[in-house]
Amino acid sequence: MGDVLAGAAGALGLDDEQAQQARVLLELPHVRRMVVVLVDGLGRNNLAERSGHAPFLRGLLAGSRTLRSTFPSTTATAMATFGTGLPPGRTAMLGYTVRVPATGALGNLVSWTQLPEPQVWQPAPTWFDRMSAAGIAVTSVGPQRFEGSGLTRAALHGGGYRPAESLVERVDGVLDVLRAPGLAYLYWGDVDKAGHHHGWGSLEWGDALAAVDHELARLARALPTGTLLLVTADHGMVDVDRRARWDVATEPELRAQVDLVAGEPRAMQLHLTAGADPVQVADRWREVLGNRAVVLTRDVAIEAGLLGPVDERVRPVVGDVLVAMGGRATVVDSRTQTPASLELVGVHGSLTDQEMSIPLLLAGG
Repeated sequence: MGDVLAGAAGALGLDDEQAQQARVLLELPHVRRMVVVLVDGLGRNNLAERSGHAPFLRGLLAGSRTLRSTFPSTTATAMATFGTGLPPGRTAMLGYTVRVPATGALGNLVSWTQLPEPQVWQPAPTWFDRMSAAGIAVTSVGPQRFEGSGLTRAALHGGGYRPAESLVERVDGVLDVLRAPGLAYLYWGDVDKAGHHHGWGSLEWGDALAAVDHELARLARALPTGTLLLVTADHGMVDVDRRARWDVATEPELRAQVDLVAGEPRAMQLHLTAGADPVQVADRWREVLGNRAVVLTRDVAIEAGLLGPVDERVRPVVGDVLVAMGGRATVVDSRTQTPASLELVGVHGSLTDQEMSIPLLLAGG
């Protein structure tokens, strides 16, 4: 997914080798106007299975490309890669929560709490920055609360911002922006929200999908001639199996020598107590979780390229041990997670195809 905005920049004429390579890779035409829509939580497999709720998107799905999300396959991580084109090992956006090396605190990358300034934590330029510097108009259309938020400043800074709350208002805002050439970016989070609270197989998820499908169909019909519409996502989702859930707070074998659990229930980063042996802790977690998880020490995970190339400043953010859950299994830590988060039905973050496969849907152009 790190090629999406690079490819969009290339399609809009940015004279940059990486942008043009991404444009060719994604088979995007040259255009003067483009809208990129990111539907949070709309995994390709999820969409394909529930496509009866989405006639417009279903029509685009046949023959379309499949992209891969980041690991962890979670919003903050994926959005940073989407915005900068860089892997998580270079952005330090390594999960829903991360351990801050300077303080030892558990920072939240979505609410941006207990963290340094966003552009200190993630200083790389974004594709919005690059396009704006080259004279390509870029406008993000989204809720007022996202303008200037920590995550926006870390992952998607650059260009202009047009506040709009409802999906109808956001689509109208995009159409107004595209009266002139350039790029409009629209984010929608209700599909992900419905999945978290009710599961992606629920009636509520289907209703949320139908609502976004209806508005994207309206958007496509109303776009100026020659405008390219690109729809993608940040990750997919699985529904939890409560019979396959472990709690670090109540499992002595998991809790031993673990000082802090960062990440999320499908992708944990274990920061160990001083002097603990990561290999021994990883072995113990494997014994408890069995074939429900992939458990790697930091050194093995980095060598395997799980996070892409890892900058030296990012290495201390990576857990001593990384855990990626399989199937519908989860590991929680009730010492640090809120009661509401423990009750989530739909979750993501791991390496399964359900979570990692995301759509690249194109219309117009």
